[in-house]
Amino acid sequence: GFTYLEIKNYDSSENPTKKVLENWQARSTATVGKLLSILTKVERNDILEDLRPLIDEDVRKYCEKLKKTSEPPVQVPEVDSCVPRSPECALTREDDPEGAPELFDAFICYCQSDFVFVHEMIQQLEQTEYRLLCVFDRDVLPGSCVWTITSELIEKRCKRMVVVISDEYLDSEECDQTKFALSLCPGARNKRLIPVVYKSMSKPFPSILRFLTKCD
Repeated sequence: GFTYLEIKNYDSSENPTKKVLENWQARSTATVGKLLSILTKVERNDILEDLRPLIDEDVRKYCEKLKKTSEPPVQVPEVDSCVPRSPECALTREDDPEGAPELFDAFICYCQSDFVFVHEMIQQLEQTEYRLLCVFDRDVLPGSCVWTITSELIEKRCKRMVVVISDEYLDSEECDQTKFALSLCPGARNKRLIPVVYKSMSKPFPSILRFLTKCD
């Protein structure tokens, strides 16, 4: 639920319903299933009927995308296949399949447009040998489903999550991957999630990160 002050603020909002949904979805307990359950309890069957085809379409698109990323390419037997790896297999360059998995201090989320800044930031943060960052393009082995590996690394391998946010990032596939990973492992939001903004933005800050203090 929401506090009394939050409810009063919604009353003065231009679009209270939109504001409630934006704030609610930023919570770690928010799921599509819970939203449908709430709508059922308040007997908003009209909204449920409107949402059903949209949810079905989103599920269909997600399943198709997941299938495309997980299917191995057609190739000759002599060439290694890129079948998704099992949990016992190595995910990162320094992984030992028969030993402990490689752990990191932070997972860096960014898009290629911000790489110059990200590269400089990584150099600064990794100056000490005691700080190890997980940079997907550098540390992750090829051949596995990007979406699955991202959620695995964020939830189980990294103490923190640094998100470099820009207008370009909000339109990128990397942003979708971040949201997807957080939806799969809501517990990751309770870790030290650090948004970084290094240049001015024209687009609104993502609602899923709105309640966090950003590094500007």
